[in-house]
Amino acid sequence: MLKTYRLLSRLLSYPDADIYRMLESTGQVMAEENLLDDKAITGIAEFCRFFSSNTLIKWQEHYVQLFDYSRSASLYLFEHLHGDSKDRGQAMVGLIDLYQSAGLQINRSELPDYLPVFLEFLSLQTPTEAASYLSEIIDIAGFIHYKLAEKDNPYRHLLYAVIHLSARKPDSTRITQLNSLMPEVSLDEAYEEKPVTFGCENPIG
Repeated sequence: MLKTYRLLSRLLSYPDADIYRMLESTGQVMAEENLLDDKAITGIAEFCRFFSSNTLIKWQEHYVQLFDYSRSASLYLFEHLHGDSKDRGQAMVGLIDLYQSAGLQINRSELPDYLPVFLEFLSLQTPTEAASYLSEIIDIAGFIHYKLAEKDNPYRHLLYAVIHLSARKPDSTRITQLNSLMPEVSLDEAYEEKPVTFGCENPIG
């Protein structure tokens, strides 16, 4: 198992007590596996220091506010491409088949396009295979990194590490396109129902 991918998967998941206790040793384990450059390792160490200096509850609150209420920073990969269209469902069926072929069983509460699940799958591959699979979604990861960097959010360091592991780097033109399609709105705003109106908007009195 590739420990770097596995740890990135855990760090990008909803924080729990186990990963909170592992924060201090995470950077060292990744450094020993030697899949990341010095900049990525330094960034991950900064991320771990930031959240280990807070309580687990504060970290969980931060996570929910960042990823559950900001659509542009969503960790559900296909949401950036397909939204809630049927194309997203078809793409996820393909991912499930891919995971099953690798022996990865998905928790029913997790959608297959959730970035931590994808990283968990990559942790079961060879470094070359993982980098190749990662390159297929790296433009989306690059877009998420771009949005997190805009916010100067500590999670940007994890996305930088993901980008570094890929066989190719994100396409800046594609990131610009995704940014135009995914404006910075909260999920509450994105899914807010318009008020129901009856008849003409300007009825004759």
